[in-house]
Amino acid sequence: MIYHDVIVIGAGLAGMRAAIEASKSADVGIISKVYPTRSHSGAAQGGINAVLHPGDTFDSHIFDTVKGSDYLGDQNAIEVLCKEAPENIYEIEHMGAIFSRTDDGKIAQRELGGASFPRACFFGDLTGHTLLHLLYEQLLKSNVKIYNEWFVTKLIKENGRCTGAICYNIQKGNFELLKAKAIVLATGGYGRAFARTTNAHINTGDGMALAYEIGAPLADMEFVQFHPTTLFGTNILVSEGVRGEGGYLKNNKGERFMERYVPSKMELAPRDVVSRCIQIEVREGRGFENEYVHLDVTHFGEAKVNEKIPQVKELARKFAGVDIVKEQMPVQPAQHYSMGGIRTNIWGETNIKGLFAVGECACVSVHGANRLGGNSLLETVVYGRRIGRKVAEYIASAEFQKISESHLKDEEKRIKKLIDRKGKESNSVIRKELSEILTFKVGVFRVGNEIEEALNEIKKLQDRAERVSIQDKELVYNTQLTSVLEMEFLLTLSEIIALGALNRKESRGAHYRNDYPERDDAKWLKHTIVTKKDDSIKISYEDVSITKYQPQKRVY
Repeated sequence: MIYHDVIVIGAGLAGMRAAIEASKSADVGIISKVYPTRSHSGAAQGGINAVLHPGDTFDSHIFDTVKGSDYLGDQNAIEVLCKEAPENIYEIEHMGAIFSRTDDGKIAQRELGGASFPRACFFGDLTGHTLLHLLYEQLLKSNVKIYNEWFVTKLIKENGRCTGAICYNIQKGNFELLKAKAIVLATGGYGRAFARTTNAHINTGDGMALAYEIGAPLADMEFVQFHPTTLFGTNILVSEGVRGEGGYLKNNKGERFMERYVPSKMELAPRDVVSRCIQIEVREGRGFENEYVHLDVTHFGEAKVNEKIPQVKELARKFAGVDIVKEQMPVQPAQHYSMGGIRTNIWGETNIKGLFAVGECACVSVHGANRLGGNSLLETVVYGRRIGRKVAEYIASAEFQKISESHLKDEEKRIKKLIDRKGKESNSVIRKELSEILTFKVGVFRVGNEIEEALNEIKKLQDRAERVSIQDKELVYNTQLTSVLEMEFLLTLSEIIALGALNRKESRGAHYRNDYPERDDAKWLKHTIVTKKDDSIKISYEDVSITKYQPQKRVY
């Protein structure tokens, strides 16, 4: 048995920031199923929001975020996010973050979608990558014990308290029981539930599914963000920073079609709006190959491309065969982010004592129904630091609880049964079918009868998953085993996403129902809360925190 005061599961930006902060006064271990620098946080490109310029205000940042969330974001949590942003930016700058600069040496800022002021700090178009490596350096400097290539298969809850976790050590092929006073989940999103996604292959919603299994509520899982600009063919992210620097979206007639929809914001309307506009253009025959539109930066010139968006230039060349200095990029919307997740308060606490969550796997609800660009990286550092401090405070008066060794034996038996199972179903086939169901029936546009079809098909896939066999019988680096476990997580979450989408009979933010095209505050200004009860999904609802800004029509 391995002991730590605090165990952080997930080593992306949110997990590392929480671990670094908690380690100042606690014994901390951090678990990652990949090496921390391979975490999906590294794919973020555009920037990290903060009010730094004298002409900008906290009220403006807060209101932009509330409005961007289509008034579903909790305003108490949004206030924390925005007001603690500047000190967090300066703190990571002092850690060694080399932000892009203005001519007079100040931190440069660009405007991202839905913002009323250019407040996104950035490192070219490598913001997430740079922050990830910066925090990994800080992690190595700290006394945090890092468990690389460990896969958490189960959380342990006894007497209403989360007391530990069971992990599969992928390198050695054995299982370990980890005991802690507190567990922090920071496992990211579930993008691999969708066929078209910007997410890494590791993004399978592990933490959300693990927390749900032991009774933690998930909130607002129907709200799935689709990024409007991903490279056609691979769906690799094309940063919002491209449009922030002045990129144009064009249809097959050469028109900057956003003028037709949002003339005041053009390409810098919020992501949900731009995604729907692109889909409408394609659907009405003004796309290319009935699939995509073009993103044009040929007016930038080579020097600006090389300085501001070098990674996008390289990605477009490698994965689309396009030289963006001279040619337009083919782009289409794809799943990008989960606004929903494990329900927490503004300190990252769940309804289970000792269980905390932070980052994309959590739903403190700073993003509500739609996230603004530049606010996800901000959430990881603001709430990562905040939860790190809170968990250190929590464990100061908490005691280690007794854990029976039977938990480990039972889990080893379960995994052995899984590996020994006979069956003719294929994990990869089920995952492929699942991702297509969600992409095409619970996607950018949704209709009740199609969501019902999706739910029925997901149920059938859950039945078929019971007959999936694993050919590799060894435990060292058994990637078939981890893939099957991930499939189970995705099947659980996909049903919850679809059920929430079917129940919410309105359009709000990223959730757009063709059969209910208007927002309905009278009935639906509330969070969807999902808990597991007797192996079935129980849905309830919770009020939205409104402190200052009353809901109004969301127009740009």
